[in-house]
Amino acid sequence: MCFGVVDETTEHRRYAAVRQTAVWCYQGGSISTEPRINDRIRVPEVRLVGPSGEQVGIVPLAKALELAQEYDLDLVEVAASARPPVCKLMDYGKFKYESAMKAREARKNQAHTVIKEMKLRPKIDPHDYDTKKGHVVRFLKQGDKVKITIMFRGREQSRPELGYRLLQRLASDVEDLGFIESNPKQDGRNMIMVLGPHKKKTEAMAEARQAQEARKAEAKANPGRSQNAADADAVNAEGDVAAADAEAPAEASAEA
Repeated sequence: MCFGVVDETTEHRRYAAVRQTAVWCYQGGSISTEPRINDRIRVPEVRLVGPSGEQVGIVPLAKALELAQEYDLDLVEVAASARPPVCKLMDYGKFKYESAMKAREARKNQAHTVIKEMKLRPKIDPHDYDTKKGHVVRFLKQGDKVKITIMFRGREQSRPELGYRLLQRLASDVEDLGFIESNPKQDGRNMIMVLGPHKKKTEAMAEARQAQEARKAEAKANPGRSQNAADADAVNAEGDVAAADAEAPAEASAEA
């Protein structure tokens, strides 16, 4: 017997087993999330539920398929782990469409907590401060939290009170839209404060949609308005809704 030499027959069998498993999974094996329907159901009998949810009882699979054809519906396995499996008579195509629409609507109305970030310097120019404050105001109006970071450099590190006063000033300027969720604290060379919005994310999303609808209604009511102005309003409306409907949590940073 020679060690280290792979038996070709054993290797061939191993390859055939792996290939068969892959084919089985592709054809609807255990990794498939779709329920079995109609002829794909392979059990002798099922517990049948009617189209309106009424309990028909345990019937042979052939009888269940016959009823499905009679009602022009599909036989769908809704509880495969039950003994016997539970199947229901339904229009499977319509069921999938309605399920997809419900999931889409749920994602549309889902509010994700988003933390934006704004970075400032202790000796920021007044014009730059107004610009940064405008971004913070926009973030809070969208219902997002804002992380304010004051970056100290060189000798500025010996005067943390400059950053503290700047943060307090910013919080005071936007107090109508947000509140201090996390008080200013030193973090290495930086000082950090977190502002939370008074308005919930869902409310901000609803207001953004209402604003978009109002712009569309105004455009219809004033057909003689310049095309450039109408296009600008449409772009702004789409931008507001897209920002409010962000599907996943993210962190945006505006560099000083």
